Amino acid sequence: MIKYRGNRKIIGIIVLLLAGILVISACTVQEITPPAATPTLEETEIVFETETESDIEETVSPDTSFSYSEGVDDSGYWEGIKALDYVELADYQALKIPVQSIEVSDEMLQTEIDDLLSSYTSEKQVTDRAVVNGDTVNIDYVGSVDGVEFENGSTEGQGTDVTIGVTSYIDDFLEQLIGHTPGETFDIQVTFPDPYESNTELSGKEAVFNVTINSITETVAPELTDEFVSENLITSYGWATVEEMRSEMMEDLKTNSIYQYIQNYLIENSTVSSTPESIISFQEKSMLAYYQDYADMYGISLDDFLANFMGFESADEFVASYSEETLKQANYYLIIQAIAEDLKISVSTEDVSAYFAEFMKTDDYSSYETNYGLPYLKQVVLYQTVLDYIADNAILE
Repeated sequence: MIKYRGNRKIIGIIVLLLAGILVISACTVQEITPPAATPTLEETEIVFETETESDIEETVSPDTSFSYSEGVDDSGYWEGIKALDYVELADYQALKIPVQSIEVSDEMLQTEIDDLLSSYTSEKQVTDRAVVNGDTVNIDYVGSVDGVEFENGSTEGQGTDVTIGVTSYIDDFLEQLIGHTPGETFDIQVTFPDPYESNTELSGKEAVFNVTINSITETVAPELTDEFVSENLITSYGWATVEEMRSEMMEDLKTNSIYQYIQNYLIENSTVSSTPESIISFQEKSMLAYYQDYADMYGISLDDFLANFMGFESADEFVASYSEETLKQANYYLIIQAIAEDLKISVSTEDVSAYFAEFMKTDDYSSYETNYGLPYLKQVVLYQTVLDYIADNAILE
């Protein structure tokens, strides 16, 4: 009987999002980030092509019916499913992994370091250079048509932050800021789209905006020094020096590569005769629940979120478009459980506690249990234990 051993580095924290993100698919989806600045409703009505406040209120309908422990039994296995009845397993014992497949380049390490440092950036206001594409700029403006100011066409001196190439304004409004310097006041000309649903009276009309650039916001990354590491990273990561950080990050990247190789190998070399519909349904629901959280953050319906950010007219269309990836993910779940059955792995609440103490650095996982349910947490630990077993017994050649 193989028990969980909390002695390995985790493969990033995909574990609590295995259900929600297509971690093993080759597909990519549009990156979702909050807007650089949230405009006021008045600004939105005139300059941005988005919903009005009344539209948002009518479309909010969060789906809270899904549970991550749905269809998972108290041992972390799929309820009522014997995976070995569906899967012909690849030879996972003493798996041979080519060394070149897990090599980590200096560029990969630097990307990892840059991602970490991005959490410690600061901002400074710059006024001594010209605006370039991609800048975040604070501006004021007053808009007019035929010399007459129109309603809601002004920042009223309050200033607003925009990011050129990211924030959506009509026509080439933002591009015309390029080359100007903070402190300058100048006119730009734009043409409203026709039709312009936010204000039909402006449809197709030429407008002039008198713009003042207040400042440019630059993001400043901290200097990577031993002092920075010891002050900011020792508690979370245990690193006291830059060398310790680089060394351990390099080892973690190699471990990640090993686990990714294992996942790909299992998928490509195991045979699944059929996939229980309950696992496919779980994957679809969990994927929608993941994006529902984003929709709730924006205060819009899931359908509106999928339409605005990912280009799908409905949740049904979104699910259908990822049916191949969903099946691949469901089969991966099935393969991992089949190995767990083959190895007779069991997971207890003590194993879950050990998992959180080791990987999440906490002795209290009650909030995770509330959000995900204990059966799902056991399934997470079960999957990690399977991958740990294969990695521990793999042979690098």
